[in-house]
Amino acid sequence: MKHKPLKRHKALQPLSREHHQGLLLSWKIRTGFKKNIEPERIKTYANWFFENHLIPHFEIEETLIFPILEPEHELIKRALAEHRRLKRLFTETENDTKTLIKIEEELEQHIRFEERILFPEIQKVATEEQLLHIENVHQPDSFEDNLVDAFWT
Repeated sequence: MKHKPLKRHKALQPLSREHHQGLLLSWKIRTGFKKNIEPERIKTYANWFFENHLIPHFEIEETLIFPILEPEHELIKRALAEHRRLKRLFTETENDTKTLIKIEEELEQHIRFEERILFPEIQKVATEEQLLHIENVHQPDSFEDNLVDAFWT
């Protein structure tokens, strides 16, 4: 029997919306390849997204969300390892095509892991005070995309 998904707590909803934008990045990379867009154009956009959205998102998760579980918790260890791996991929300068494919695949897998496994676990153990603190501290602006070169359209 399937369990009904846990409704995302209001404090974590902005992070889930940010995850949606990350999934769109993976989609944009795939779409760019389908349209035979030069990898340099795709990488330029991916770098912009990384600098402006992923780095701040990772920092919020690592400072506000992950500490709700113990640092040695297997899910936290996995999430941090995946953050490190994604940071390395985004800063990779060799072979843009292969790197972009890895970014697209690994970012999507990472977001699915956080949304389906990690966040529900955090939400189960978080106190109302912890969730209120997250809500008060993390007040992101609405997402503004970089449409200078909207290669995916």
